[in-house]
Amino acid sequence: MASFSQAEDPVCTQRGDSGNPVLSKDGDFILGGMFSFHSSWEDRMDNYTHKPMPLQCTSLNFRDFQFAQAMLFAIEEINNSTDLLPGISVGYKIYDTCGSVARSVGVTLALANGNEIVSVPPKAPCTRPAHVQAIIGETSSSPSIAVATVIGPFVLPVISHFATCACLSDKTKYPSFLRTIPSDYYQSRALAHLVKHFGWTWVGAIRTNNDYGNNGMATFTETAQQLGICLEYSVSFFRTDPYVKIQKIIEIIKASTSRVIVAFLSHVDLDVLLHEFSYHNLSGYQWVGTESWIFDSQTAKMDIHHILNGAIGLSIPKAHVTGLREFILDVKPLNSSNNELFIEFWETLFSCKFKELKSSADIQRECTGHEDLNGVQNSFTDMSLMPIFNNVYKAVYAVAHALHNILSCNKTCNKNVQLDPFTVLQHIRKIHITTKERDEVYFNENGDPAAKYEIINWQPRENGVVEFVTVGLYDTSLAPEKQLNLQNKALIWARNTKQVPVSVCSEKCPPGTRKVLQKGRPVCCYDCIRCAEGQISNVT
Repeated sequence: MASFSQAEDPVCTQRGDSGNPVLSKDGDFILGGMFSFHSSWEDRMDNYTHKPMPLQCTSLNFRDFQFAQAMLFAIEEINNSTDLLPGISVGYKIYDTCGSVARSVGVTLALANGNEIVSVPPKAPCTRPAHVQAIIGETSSSPSIAVATVIGPFVLPVISHFATCACLSDKTKYPSFLRTIPSDYYQSRALAHLVKHFGWTWVGAIRTNNDYGNNGMATFTETAQQLGICLEYSVSFFRTDPYVKIQKIIEIIKASTSRVIVAFLSHVDLDVLLHEFSYHNLSGYQWVGTESWIFDSQTAKMDIHHILNGAIGLSIPKAHVTGLREFILDVKPLNSSNNELFIEFWETLFSCKFKELKSSADIQRECTGHEDLNGVQNSFTDMSLMPIFNNVYKAVYAVAHALHNILSCNKTCNKNVQLDPFTVLQHIRKIHITTKERDEVYFNENGDPAAKYEIINWQPRENGVVEFVTVGLYDTSLAPEKQLNLQNKALIWARNTKQVPVSVCSEKCPPGTRKVLQKGRPVCCYDCIRCAEGQISNVT
């Protein structure tokens, strides 16, 4: 938000402090980026006797580091291309939002306005064109909702790679929001059909208490009821909740009779729950999961007590982007930014400390800055999230193709075209392109891509490692009866059995009996009583 001061030299200054971009590069056109390089921040008490300090971010998050690098890779590829935007350089400004919704909003305004103080000629309006052509991000739904709400009136395009809340398809609320990941409207319904397919009519449900979990679970519950599935319990929590609340959830699960747990959880919240399940020695449940954790190898590594073995769920189809893995692992170019983030990143990556920052009490070895990634195995070197990296890659290409069309590029581009956000948005919404990996990129009227999922099964191997085996597909572009397609593959279930678990409130009534609902309980719970004199029932 800019304020206008009545000094002799009018000056536009920005209200608030969004900090500086973590990574930036000049270009003819600039793309904004918003990623949570950190996943948390230090608690502080503001007493409002002085201006609150900026957030102190903590907990370095390698995932979003990789997402940002996927964005840089796509931009570098476009800048080296002679076919796409010839003679045009694309720059970037990428911010760390720390997992904070408030910070995401501040960054959004900084990207729209620019961060620098600008002198204005007398009587000139304190406005200017948008600073960036589009914003790539955010990674999750709640900050994306905040960003899309703030930027909507300015119709500056925002393209997310991992925000799946169905609510974001509402174009009256979020007119300039698009995404390269399907809406949870489809995933929630697909999960309900998957549960129905295996005959589980009595299930428990756990969700993250945010827009992602609450909206996703609401659609699942609605569809489940239509399919004759009953929920024994439906509980929510957030990772920062008091321990008492998480304890209460554990007690509910212990007292339950259903053997299937549908988990609409972010991977961070699931990690908290896994810790509690291990502590209470709770195992043998059949987990049904969403794309946020079902193909996450870090979650599998955290699951040291194999609580999730046999889990089944939906994931974004596997993807490959030639050259991206090598680009991400070549971390040397990041050093050119020579900032605090790079030092923190390097120290966390190699578990060492740079000499000038090392105190005599430090146990960690000293960093040389020439450490070799080949010997490192952690979430940074893990490429299991390539489908999401591909979503970032596709988002950047969508913007580049829109600019290519607006600037009437052929052998050269017309740099004199005055760009405005609405024109860019209109062109992005109209594109239909194919990437070098033969991936189609286009958006429907809600700014969503086509919804296709792989069905993944967690199959433990002898060395204790879990393999994510694709056992089927769910494709919403097909006729309803053909959407769920399970391949003829052997599935592994909870407790490593090959027998499909049973999770019903009451067994089917045998011939000669009829169902009588149990008072005050869901319709899936009933007693079987003998047929009355002169009546017959010859089927279960």
